[in-house]
Amino acid sequence: MAALFFDIDGTILDRNQRCLESTMESLRKARQSGHLLFINTGRTACDIPKEFEEVPFDGYCCGCGTYIRYQNQVLFHSTIPSARGAEIADYMIKQGIPGALEGTEHIYFQRADYNKNADLVEYRENIAQKNDGVVHTIEEPEIRYDKLMFCAEDAGICERFLKFLEPDIRAIDYGNGVYECIQKAYSKATAIQWLQDYLKLDREELYVFGDSVNDIDMFSYAKHTIAMGDHDRALDPLTEYVTDAVEREGIRKALEHYGLVV
Repeated sequence: MAALFFDIDGTILDRNQRCLESTMESLRKARQSGHLLFINTGRTACDIPKEFEEVPFDGYCCGCGTYIRYQNQVLFHSTIPSARGAEIADYMIKQGIPGALEGTEHIYFQRADYNKNADLVEYRENIAQKNDGVVHTIEEPEIRYDKLMFCAEDAGICERFLKFLEPDIRAIDYGNGVYECIQKAYSKATAIQWLQDYLKLDREELYVFGDSVNDIDMFSYAKHTIAMGDHDRALDPLTEYVTDAVEREGIRKALEHYGLVV
């Protein structure tokens, strides 16, 4: 038995947020073969695609290790403390920093007049279309969230905000002023370690599939590391096998390469 951990964007879903039927079928076959299947994503739990229920996965590691669910039971969840969360939100509002505060039940955006970043506006609209009731506003009096992302084109504003976050929040730089910000104690690797201990798995049984810089932690931890064909080159030193792009059936080819499906 192996435990397989999959990133979502660029790994299971393509750039158009679609999942190939061959990918879903390969995942179902892997599960039927007795392997455990987990999502390990930066997305928070409220932003998991509904179609994933068709597999189904054995568990979900969301918010870069801040939320772990196994067989419909939440085993672990860490939110940013409410006082600190409010402090961060207030800073973003006063400085006009576009971003999203990502929680297990809701994702909070600033009101439209603050959101000058086109990609962020598109992100908000996509969430609203797919998940009714998930989008809320950052200005609400009580907000609870697990992580955040922000877009800051001004280098000075960005530097000051990163320094403000630094005591307890780790920022992953995606370039062009875009940052994913996570509670320092957690990562995609801590989620795998938590489940490895809980399920008493050997390191040899761990396989991870990803494409992005926020997959570096789990690539550093797992024994078998599979990068998608279109992946961030920062993963190269940690990659055991490069499969094809998701659009060209990369998941199916990787599972077949390792003999995880027949």
